[in-house]
Amino acid sequence: MSSVLYDAQGPRAKRRNIVLTAVFVVAVAALLWWVIGTLQDKGQLEWAKWEMFFTGTEAWSTYIWPGLENTLKAAALAVVIALPLGAVFGIARLSDHRWVRVPAGIVVEFFRSIPVLVLMIFGLALFAEYTDVSSDDRPLYAVVTGLVLYNASVLAEIVRAGILTLPKGQSEAAMAIGLRKGQLMRLILLPQAVTAMLPAIVSQLVVIVKDTALGGAVLTFPELLSSANTMSGYYGANTIASFTVVAVIYIAINFALTSFASWLERRLRQGKKSTGAVLTVDDNQPTAGAMAA
Repeated sequence: MSSVLYDAQGPRAKRRNIVLTAVFVVAVAALLWWVIGTLQDKGQLEWAKWEMFFTGTEAWSTYIWPGLENTLKAAALAVVIALPLGAVFGIARLSDHRWVRVPAGIVVEFFRSIPVLVLMIFGLALFAEYTDVSSDDRPLYAVVTGLVLYNASVLAEIVRAGILTLPKGQSEAAMAIGLRKGQLMRLILLPQAVTAMLPAIVSQLVVIVKDTALGGAVLTFPELLSSANTMSGYYGANTIASFTVVAVIYIAINFALTSFASWLERRLRQGKKSTGAVLTVDDNQPTAGAMAA
């Protein structure tokens, strides 16, 4: 028996897959055993290096919470600005007017080709030379600027691709009943494309959260990762413990984002399903007026 994607496995293929799975599990277990043993030999699993995260609040209140707050602030500002900006440029690239489509395409391709770190450094120099932004706020402004310029261009391509995946027959039918291009985009194409684009959009939001760490590494922006580095230096030789806690926090944030996106996608798909009423026998009987006609 076969499926759409591949043929059903035979006895030999099933045995081979079982063997390969067992070998992979053994290899992963051996790797974990080696990592744990190495950390134990280096003294990285001693309670003294981890107790500050479980027995007090100094490490959390002084380093982790302020760094997490700055990370979420920069990511939230970048998301709020990049999402509508990317949608505008993505729709502009689909315009029938060449004077709109070509400049939008140039802007998107330009900023999509530049590394986000370069955009952050450029933003820091821009704010230092031509604005009155204080030196304490410049790293935040630079990080948000770099994230917005890069991710808005990526989101524009996601929006454009999501709209182009829809069948052309819907656009042709809408034009046939007299809808304008703006009405077609707002009432028919965008509502359907949002569901298709949602996984890619959430993946880009996860990238935004993680890219805030670039500002801490280069621009001295006090985000979560740089705060962990400072914390490990303050408490002395507990780098593994500090970065492990930070990694768990990043995983929790990104898992929350993807879980929310999955829930929202299910709700959107359920909302688009038809809820037509079931007709009874009486409903199908013609009325007296209809019989007379």
